[in-house]
Amino acid sequence: MRIVFMGTPDFAGVVLEGLIKNYEVVGVVSQPDKKVGRHQVLQETPVKKIALAHDIEVIQPNKIKEEYEEVLKMKPDIIITCAYGQIIPKEILTFPKYGCINVHASLLPKLRGGAPIHKAIIDGYKTTGITIMYMDEKMDSGDIISQREVEILESDNLESLHDKLSDVGSRLLLDTLPSIIDGTNKRIKQNEDEVTYAFNITREEEHIDFSKEAIDVFNLIRGLAPIPASYASLDGSEMKVYESSIKKGDFKGECGEIIDVTKEGIIVKVKDGAIILKEIKPFSKKRMKAYDYVNGVGKDKLIGKVFE
Repeated sequence: MRIVFMGTPDFAGVVLEGLIKNYEVVGVVSQPDKKVGRHQVLQETPVKKIALAHDIEVIQPNKIKEEYEEVLKMKPDIIITCAYGQIIPKEILTFPKYGCINVHASLLPKLRGGAPIHKAIIDGYKTTGITIMYMDEKMDSGDIISQREVEILESDNLESLHDKLSDVGSRLLLDTLPSIIDGTNKRIKQNEDEVTYAFNITREEEHIDFSKEAIDVFNLIRGLAPIPASYASLDGSEMKVYESSIKKGDFKGECGEIIDVTKEGIIVKVKDGAIILKEIKPFSKKRMKAYDYVNGVGKDKLIGKVFE
């Protein structure tokens, strides 16, 4: 069976690795390479690197809606997508004998969109999971084939949940593919009344609003750690935050105010208590424990200041 895989980031790379070990992948489609960093070095996508390491042909259309003929020339019996990053046109969706299958990092119809792992944590979900589904022309709305649930622990952040879900996604795909090939798989319509969305994170959403409740601030910080990381401004300079914890109590001061500094970190007033900033990255400095930053700046110079 000829498989074409479409994906771009590390998450998709894990799924592709598992697929290559068990099936013949004849081609890979990935987003165009991008320039990254201060020196704007052109960087290959994680999926492209894996494909080339296995001598698999890679194509990288700028606009798949207009440049789909190369995909059809690969003559796929099935197309498997995972975090590809572009809307796939009807010409591709209707071509393969066994259809186009998507590996999505949520329990659909919850969290349709490009940031389901981020939003599962940010929105306070206790569980999420993986859905294997048929693709259609709308975003993440096709029939469900299989699902597997994953618990979200309080200790999870974006990185740890990403790693758990990518591993589950790889295994669930391999468990599901035989039923797709032999035609015994399920096709479950999504309940449109239960749909929620997880659109890509905006710069504005990365900003910490300390006027919110502690649990909301805590979830935002871990839902964006380590990349892109949440941030707030102190004395006009951006400070990124990677780890925090909730401190319960009735504290005086305005929301965003640094009310104390301990070995645990920088304690900031929020709506219903306080949040302890444990690991941070001040502007133009390296990532560090908050208490190390305090030792450099001085406790007395921080208490009473307000994050914006």
